[in-house]
Amino acid sequence: MASKSSITRNTRVQRTIDKYAEIRKKMKEEGDYIGLQRLPRDASPTRQVNACALTGRTKGYYRKFKISRNMLRKLALEGKIPGMRKASW
Repeated sequence: MASKSSITRNTRVQRTIDKYAEIRKKMKEEGDYIGLQRLPRDASPTRQVNACALTGRTKGYYRKFKISRNMLRKLALEGKIPGMRKASW
C-alpha cells in the first residue's frame, strides 16, 4: 500500500490542476509561454500520477477501472465487479 503522503500529494496536485485548467488553456491558445512558466508546477496535468483509488499503488494500474491489478483481482474474485469472473478452460 502506498504511503498516505503520496496519496495526499496526488489529491493536492489534482486540485491545483482543476484550479488552473482554464487559465492554462487560455494561455496556450494565446501562446503566452512566459505566463505558463509562472504558474505553479503542479498546475501541469503531467504532474498527476495514475494511482489506485483504493490503495494508492502506482504500478499495475488499470485505467478503465482506476484500480491496481491486485485490487482488480481481489474484487473480481469477490464478485464485486459486474460481468467479470476468473477465466477457466
